[in-house]
Amino acid sequence: MKFIVSSTYLLKQLQVLGGVINNSNTLPILDNFLFELSQSKLTISASDLETTMSSTMDVESDSEGSIALPARLLLDTLKTFPEQPLTFVIEDNNTVEISSNHGKYALAYADGAEFPNAVSIEDASKTTIMGDILATAISKTIFAAGNDDLRPVMSGVFFQFSQDNLTFVATDAHKLVKYTRNDVSATETTEFIMPKKPLTLLKGILAGSDDDVLVEYNESNAKFTFENSVLICRLIDGKYPNYEAVIPKENPNKLVIDRNQFLNSVKRVSIFSNKTTHQIRLKIAGAELNISAEDIDYSNKAEERLTCDYQGDDMQIGFNSRFLTEMINNLGSDNVQLEMSLPNRAGILTPIDGLDEGELVTMLVMPVMLNS
Repeated sequence: MKFIVSSTYLLKQLQVLGGVINNSNTLPILDNFLFELSQSKLTISASDLETTMSSTMDVESDSEGSIALPARLLLDTLKTFPEQPLTFVIEDNNTVEISSNHGKYALAYADGAEFPNAVSIEDASKTTIMGDILATAISKTIFAAGNDDLRPVMSGVFFQFSQDNLTFVATDAHKLVKYTRNDVSATETTEFIMPKKPLTLLKGILAGSDDDVLVEYNESNAKFTFENSVLICRLIDGKYPNYEAVIPKENPNKLVIDRNQFLNSVKRVSIFSNKTTHQIRLKIAGAELNISAEDIDYSNKAEERLTCDYQGDDMQIGFNSRFLTEMINNLGSDNVQLEMSLPNRAGILTPIDGLDEGELVTMLVMPVMLNS
């Protein structure tokens, strides 16, 4: 088995696949990349048993075979090469010899047959989405997903496909994001929960991509096919909470404000807030928004006044500044709207502008009790 490949091209593919590999694996074989050669096509795979990703690339070769090579060693070596052709040759003594312009490097390999096989998806439903749309949907929602191992369903992003639109939802019970695309639809209605890790990988690869992504899914797994890559992952098992029930429908109090001004103000004031509760107070009266925070233990206190466009009754409401900052940061608009009903009901944050045709974003943030 022998093949010749460009060093930077190979590195680029391996760095993407390297994101799948865990730092500590129960099975030693998972610390390797699987190289499967079939004439001039080389397929490289990486897996952590939950997620498997593979890329196919063109190489110069007329042989066939399958071997597993240590990922860390290979990546560290390739990072140091300038662009040049590398020749990989399988030797008899269970080592692979890599020849570059200036030297030779030998590393031990494992038999490719030991590598776990990727799951095949039976009775799959299919949907096609543009890569950039999927990447945007992931980055708009993934930050709101929880990290609680006791509630695994909330640690992923909920995909809800229907014939009218595609909806992506994430929540950790303190904040919730619902992202909808009305310009894309699926052939049939379905829903599943995707884990964070494969989504983070997809987000990095697909950002700015015009290529279509074929999404295939059944009860337990999902498969994403794009360009020359395939990603298969296990879905999170369980029923997603009824998120529509927590979104307040009647919100008479509406505040519209410049996003950057609001964000900077919240960031500044929150420095003075209590380090455990991160509580800030929004006091709205007329066209004035008063943002304040206080850390009684250290006698730290801050207050800022901003002009805003407000319709509704004067009110005071408390929020956790970390959640608020995260959400305002994630909106790309110039102005944002915060809708509220009562100080103990969730506030709804939406962008006023800066959305594509058919794009809808709703963010919900739970209030905190104010100790007046």
